[in-house]
Amino acid sequence: MENIGFVPRWIFDLAGFHVVLNKETLIMTWIVMAFWILFALIATKQTKLVPNPLQSTAEVLIATWDDLVKDSLGLTDRKYFAFICTIFLMFWVSNLLGIIPFLSEPTKDINTTLSLGVVGFIVAHYSGIKFKGLKQYLKEYCEPIFFMMPLNLIGELAKVVSISFRLFGNIMGGSIIILVVSYLVYSLVLPPFLYGFFGLFVGTIQAFVFTMLSLVYIAVQIR
Repeated sequence: MENIGFVPRWIFDLAGFHVVLNKETLIMTWIVMAFWILFALIATKQTKLVPNPLQSTAEVLIATWDDLVKDSLGLTDRKYFAFICTIFLMFWVSNLLGIIPFLSEPTKDINTTLSLGVVGFIVAHYSGIKFKGLKQYLKEYCEPIFFMMPLNLIGELAKVVSISFRLFGNIMGGSIIILVVSYLVYSLVLPPFLYGFFGLFVGTIQAFVFTMLSLVYIAVQIR
């Protein structure tokens, strides 16, 4: 129970700035990135007409998200595929990481979810300006009347907060529940089922929801 609220940190000064980094989040994020790099290297090392299990998994992931991106955006090119697919893969494995003993989910740090939420926000609105032109893009904030512009701006900013805090809240909440129950029953019965529920089920669903909402936000801006 004493682990609740404890944040391991790296603290140092760099170019006159006092830098504080979440040690656990950074290490767990590097583990996720290393996993996918290693997976990609092994899965594509010897591609065959009759694929092995790793190649089959990679093909299913790519085909699924390629179809989802094309259907949602109505575009024939794949310029957004890499971005959307990367978000899902990153959050998916990040959410599952807590199942492994001595590892934790980097997504239970609000900085992780909020940073990718902001990146999705920037991509969506940059795409809106690119597809519609700056004049039409700004005009939509004044619809149906000019006085609605502040509310429309708040609504757009709220999207970032919504998707970021939803993922963070679900993952952090699951971690706290598992920690409390483990402490109460001494890790005997319930925790394995809780890890399976929050890690596999909730983790997968939340990664999918975050990614699809990011995709929808882009689709809204380019149409």
